[in-house]
Amino acid sequence: MTRRYDTDKFTMAHLREVAERCSNWGKWGPDDECGTLNYVTPAEVTAAAAAVRQGKVFSLGLNFDRNGPQKGFWGNRFNPIHTMLATGTDAVAGNQDAGGLRYADDAVSMPLQCGTQWDALGHIFFDDKMWNGYNVRLVDSDGAHKNSIDKVKDKMVGRGVLLDVARFHGVESLADGDAVTIKDLEDTARHQDVEVRRGDFLIVRTGHMERCLASGEWGGYAGGEAPGLSFETAEWIHKQQIAAICTDTWGCEVRPNETDDCTQPWHWVVIPKIGISMGEIFFLKDLAEDCASDKVYEFMFTAPPLPITRAVRLAHQSDGHQISAARAGDTFQGDVSAI
Repeated sequence: MTRRYDTDKFTMAHLREVAERCSNWGKWGPDDECGTLNYVTPAEVTAAAAAVRQGKVFSLGLNFDRNGPQKGFWGNRFNPIHTMLATGTDAVAGNQDAGGLRYADDAVSMPLQCGTQWDALGHIFFDDKMWNGYNVRLVDSDGAHKNSIDKVKDKMVGRGVLLDVARFHGVESLADGDAVTIKDLEDTARHQDVEVRRGDFLIVRTGHMERCLASGEWGGYAGGEAPGLSFETAEWIHKQQIAAICTDTWGCEVRPNETDDCTQPWHWVVIPKIGISMGEIFFLKDLAEDCASDKVYEFMFTAPPLPITRAVRLAHQSDGHQISAARAGDTFQGDVSAI
């Protein structure tokens, strides 16, 4: 079963040792801003497309609305505010007739990390550096001049693999504070008869979001205690050479954290040192149920970010000209014939 690290804490010195062992700085040249997404080549994309056989499509995005998980617990984040700029009431009242067109229009105001999202490589710093050794001063009031989300707008497609750790352990959800270890990941993959390969988009299900949705109360989901990846998995992720990692929790790693010396220690290593694009708050229920039904845990995965220039976080791609039409990336379930 998963380990709890309530008493087994590590030091900042250990974090720094792991960070140096896992550093990919310079691996793809001094100007790189894509990190481990470089592992995805045309060969990986072509192979992922070949996995499509049934044509099933599953959205992994949480709806963006007032019922989202944000309660201001972390960074003063709030749920999206949807404002109608023009309505059917305006049309019936004749307010639009002078322009010769009756229509509806709307807008959204929201933090870019309020729902299903990608963490860009400019999101987390290691001391005064970010991914590939760029100075943190390159992220200023005008945004990220290096490692912003728009630099990877055409990179988020490839083979997806779901590791359903909660189902493997026979529970609907791991408990808050449960740390998913390397053994958990490898045992789950072995049980599911799926191989994690170089260039994969790895998706780990804890059941945490589903637990909150079933209860009808988010509680401390967005900022509080949670199940998640243990710090030790950073070295495993580095060794496996995966392209990106996503979970159904707000921060991927276990909370409470496994050290008292800093906050979110796993983030310190995987984003600025390894160069991993990290997906958070992914809705996995429908995908997980279908994977369990036919025992196929690999699929084509596509989740392009909305290319907001110099943004450090974002997980949606626009279906139209309005950001209110944004959606998170869909996955195309394995064992299918065509999209």
